[in-house]
Amino acid sequence: MSFQSDRRLALIALFAGTLFTSASLMFVLQPLFGKILLPLLGGSPAVWNTCMVFYQSVLFLGYLYAHALSTRMPQRRQIQLHSVVMLVSFLALPLALPEHTVPPTDSNPTFWLLWTLLLAIGLPFFVVSSTAPLVQKWFAQVGHHTSHDPYYLYAASNTGSLIALLSYPFLLEPAIGLDEQRAYWSMGYGLLCALIAACAWMLTKNRQAGDTAQENNPEADNPDFNTQLHWLLLAFVPSSLLLGLTNFISTDIASVPLLWIIPLTVYLLSFVIVFSKWNNTLHPIMVRLQAFFLVPFIVYAFINPADLPYWAYLILHVLAFFFAVMVCHGELANSRPHTRHLTRFYLIMSFAGMLGGMFNTFVAPFIFNGIYEYPLMIVAALLLRPGLKQSLHKHMLLQTGLPALLIVVGLALYTCISHLLDYFDAIVISLMALTCLTFAFRAQPVAFAALTGSVIFLALGVHGLSSHTLYQERTFFGVLSVRESVLTNEQNQPETYHELFHGTTKHGAQRLAASLSRIPLTYYSRPGPMGQLFSAYEGNDQAWVIGIVGLGAGALTCYSKPGQQWTLYEIDPLVVDIAENTAYFSYLSQCARNAAIDIGDARLSLANEPNHKFDLLVMDAFSSDAVPTHLLTEEALKLYFKKLKPDGILAFHITNRHLALKKVLSIHAEHLHLAALIQEFNPEQELPLVVATDWIVIANKPETLEPLVVNQRGNWQKMPLYFDMKPWTDDFTNIVSIWK
Repeated sequence: MSFQSDRRLALIALFAGTLFTSASLMFVLQPLFGKILLPLLGGSPAVWNTCMVFYQSVLFLGYLYAHALSTRMPQRRQIQLHSVVMLVSFLALPLALPEHTVPPTDSNPTFWLLWTLLLAIGLPFFVVSSTAPLVQKWFAQVGHHTSHDPYYLYAASNTGSLIALLSYPFLLEPAIGLDEQRAYWSMGYGLLCALIAACAWMLTKNRQAGDTAQENNPEADNPDFNTQLHWLLLAFVPSSLLLGLTNFISTDIASVPLLWIIPLTVYLLSFVIVFSKWNNTLHPIMVRLQAFFLVPFIVYAFINPADLPYWAYLILHVLAFFFAVMVCHGELANSRPHTRHLTRFYLIMSFAGMLGGMFNTFVAPFIFNGIYEYPLMIVAALLLRPGLKQSLHKHMLLQTGLPALLIVVGLALYTCISHLLDYFDAIVISLMALTCLTFAFRAQPVAFAALTGSVIFLALGVHGLSSHTLYQERTFFGVLSVRESVLTNEQNQPETYHELFHGTTKHGAQRLAASLSRIPLTYYSRPGPMGQLFSAYEGNDQAWVIGIVGLGAGALTCYSKPGQQWTLYEIDPLVVDIAENTAYFSYLSQCARNAAIDIGDARLSLANEPNHKFDLLVMDAFSSDAVPTHLLTEEALKLYFKKLKPDGILAFHITNRHLALKKVLSIHAEHLHLAALIQEFNPEQELPLVVATDWIVIANKPETLEPLVVNQRGNWQKMPLYFDMKPWTDDFTNIVSIWK
């Protein structure tokens, strides 16, 4: 056996292992460092968005560095310079925040956060980011029998990303704390640098005499502008579609923990498949299946949403997403250039990914009041199907005339017919028929995309009318909407009322009649746990100092009394604007005229309050259906009791469809030797807008909570004990352990 054949598999294993390791480290570092930042900055989505922009920007810079290094320097100089960069990056280990770093409290912390990320993880993340294109470029020059087409190694990189993505929440996070995670990551980074050095040594040892000829191959002509623009669009649309779908399913389907993993898993899996040897066979099949699946998808997801369980609805959207990214990424893989332009190809892909992230993070929230970038990118993905160039050279008026006419007719009907919803069934049937018609244009991407887009646009408009949405707006914190609904009142008569929604979760409601508008409803009703609490302490609470974390519609303030001091903590300024707008809700204007409102992350705001200030602290902070984890840790609980008076009460709202939050608080109460009671309230009789809800009250001593037990208005019970999980801390949380 020759030396060449003897080392063939070893070379593939070395280079593929290097790419696998770098991708794994990248996808572990992002959630790891996010958890390190959490207690310092809170759980604001703006923090996560800023981190994502940093990661995508450094990834682009890493690809740019790899491109410049591999195209402008000889191999020996490449290895020398990259070795220096790797050595310097070790100064950032072990991973930690810079000493004495404190975020600004009087200004926006965005630039502080970017600078902190740069100092703490900038260099290691830069080295990890540059590995994929640089190592693949080296493999193209190492003289292996597959060096002419090293793109299949990209599958190893994305497999590493995929495994790390799934391992972090299900294996790493439940098993070890942040300190151990940081130590293991540093060891993994050392291994990566050793593997990169081994790749460089193999490149030097096996450098081929024919490399220059390969670089000057006539097949390696520079790709023209249109080709590079096509690469950009084929990478941009799936990147934006990924984030759009993630937002959509978390906002409009269900706020199930870790749901974002599913679209990202599909996205990474598509790269593994299309850059493998299977793509030539699979790509035509994916193109056909996308067109076939689109018709039922549009019908059931946009025109006539079926009354499906959330998991079935989720499968519908994920399958549509899978076909869309498989077609786009399949086209991208089929158009990959000669290895001479490998790093430019990856550079454009990373730039497109960064643009997709920036569009969804910074542009879409300011131009759309809903998650409309998601259907927009569904249409864009159809436009990028095979045959786009031929379609563009056909009569554009014929391809876009029918869609334009549909939109004009739809807008005319909306303007001219006052009771459009009387014809709802006819409109839905017409849109279904048009959706079936789109299938005939599947070979003409422009017509296919334009007609599908017009159908989705009209469907969204019709459903917007039918939901009786009075107001809808979007911020970094999600989509907020105020809707008008109808209930059957005590006299068996229909009565309109207003509801506040964050995503799919109701965050408050108010009846509109003057005699009923001061009654707290939903989770805060008088028969429920909060009504019982204020009733039990009726004789002792005249001068209480009360803090409420999470404003909602402001219903809790209608328990306030003239001698009390109330402070309302709310992270989203738009929630305050809605609660103060009497056209939507009047709780604050009627019941809390003197209440102070503090805008910002509650944990950070409470840290600035005097110790022993509060008699009652109510934790009611939710993002859709989820309580931010940094408000549930042991350190957070210690902070709350530091701000409570010795006989103060902490009330925690834990109503949740997916998480057993009582397990976390029960373990904290046991560990910190606190007294705790729970009530899982279910109304005995059907009353308007009185709903089932779960609350926990915690105090330093059992005697403090005795009035609740004596009052006998509710079924308050001692907290059950749990021994199957560790206490949550700023160093350790585990969402998986509390799934219902």
